[in-house]
Amino acid sequence: MRVEVGVVLVAENIVGESAVWDDRQHKLCWVDIVGKAIHRFCPTSRKHETWRVPDLVTSIGLRADGGAIVGSRKSIALWDFDGPLRFVTEVEPEQPGNRLNEGVVAPDGSFWVGTMQDNIAADGTPLAMSAKTGRLYRYAHGELRPVCDDRFGITNTLIWTSDGRLITADTEENAIYSYKLDRESGLLRNRRTILSGFERGRPDGSCVDAEGFIWNCRVAGGGCVVRFAPDGRIDRVVELPCSWPTSCTFGGPGFETLFVTSARFTMRDEHLAANPQEGAVFAVNPGVRGLPANRFVE
Repeated sequence: MRVEVGVVLVAENIVGESAVWDDRQHKLCWVDIVGKAIHRFCPTSRKHETWRVPDLVTSIGLRADGGAIVGSRKSIALWDFDGPLRFVTEVEPEQPGNRLNEGVVAPDGSFWVGTMQDNIAADGTPLAMSAKTGRLYRYAHGELRPVCDDRFGITNTLIWTSDGRLITADTEENAIYSYKLDRESGLLRNRRTILSGFERGRPDGSCVDAEGFIWNCRVAGGGCVVRFAPDGRIDRVVELPCSWPTSCTFGGPGFETLFVTSARFTMRDEHLAANPQEGAVFAVNPGVRGLPANRFVE
């Protein structure tokens, strides 16, 4: 099956992440972690909005009241697409060497975040990682709780399946896991590995389509998006004109377009001169539709 792929915006994101489609505003939202910026783009009008923030911004989700919920380096905040972030809770204050990474709104309206050892210095340069200190948390009704005792190198991907499981990834381990989710307590148990050692890059962000298949961006040289079933069976691989695709979401009229963000972090100047599309936002016509994003409920 031939899949059309095009550049939507030459954003030059250092680390574009956390793509989410706002179906009320008909706009794509995402963050640039190292660029310390929140972005919003309307494919119809071509209007591109950028908001700068004082420190790392690691994820963004939509709120039911029309605003956003945002992950920063160490905290979760509420935001109204204008003005300053309103911080509501700090994450792992006892772990000053950790930072937030992935953050996604769950079907029940809670906000899930993952942490990792901080690999980005204050000046935006990379820091070496030496420990698996990442953990998963659930924020709901003003309370932040860990959802399991497992530790991760780099937390990525948060997908809730229709049969009551959570799919998540550890980028460092090149592994994607499936957990049983206890709907009453919100806790995870019975982890099993469903996809490991895939030779194209490492797993980064993901989204789910209307048929229940997961689309996973393969960062760190993977240059593709992989569609796989909830049991880990790979359905197809879609090639992308970038080295480090980072996150994806379905959007557009009918949710028929797969939008993909990318990164140019640590890439050499000569590579970027020859490949200016690194860090861009891409649009894929995959032949399947997606679903509306979940919205955070306070």
